Amino acid sequence: MEESWMQKYEEVKNILTCPTDLESYFTSKEIAGEKMEVMEIGNVSLPSGKVVVRDPLVFLNSKQKPYFFEAPKGNFPVTIAVVKSEDWGDRYAAVKVKFSDEKPILYQEALIGNENLEGVKEDDFFGFHVDAGLGCIADAEALPVFDKFLEELNVDNVYDDYFAELFAQSYQQNPQNQRDAGDWINWTIPNTAFQIPMFASGFGDGSYPVYFAYDAKGEICGLYIQFIDIELALSDEEEDEDEDENDQPQNFVFLS
Repeated sequence: MEESWMQKYEEVKNILTCPTDLESYFTSKEIAGEKMEVMEIGNVSLPSGKVVVRDPLVFLNSKQKPYFFEAPKGNFPVTIAVVKSEDWGDRYAAVKVKFSDEKPILYQEALIGNENLEGVKEDDFFGFHVDAGLGCIADAEALPVFDKFLEELNVDNVYDDYFAELFAQSYQQNPQNQRDAGDWINWTIPNTAFQIPMFASGFGDGSYPVYFAYDAKGEICGLYIQFIDIELALSDEEEDEDEDENDQPQNFVFLS
């Protein structure tokens, strides 16, 4: 990582924080009137602590760089916060990896170290891109093994020909907060100990921010993926409704 990039990062890092207390997604029974539930989906394997969050069907491979801040090493529990909305249906609003029992006081965006930080302003984020409706959490050490698995699998469509059955089984075994095709799995690369949880990505394709959470001692205590800013999404809906009302036909007087 270039020294000039780190210098720029120190200048803007206070901007690249999450204004939302993401832990509240996992502790509140409702947010902005929307009911919340949490579900545990097992552990993620992070033997090196070098974390990669990507769309597993499109962007997960050994060419991907991990975040430049490293997480604790080990196996850690993964939890999904589900927003139960009458309008949206059941949506995965956030995903958390818990590293300790300490309370988060700051959420700092996880970066790779090659982002263009020029002109960064409030509410900007970089995030990771989703193109197949899924996200996942993996260790960098697992990626070459994943590449080899896909090469040996040798199928035309890795979802249709392999993962679809696993997601369907997940729904059959744990139907709560899933559609019948399945919305999450905790997948272990065959013949390895690498656990890679995969999960539906909020409203689908798009870009989503990832944050390291820091406790009062300045230690990393968690990793959070924010798929839905619930309050922002609701306010956007209200604005759209207001715009629709303003678009109704009006009576005009034409002056000659």
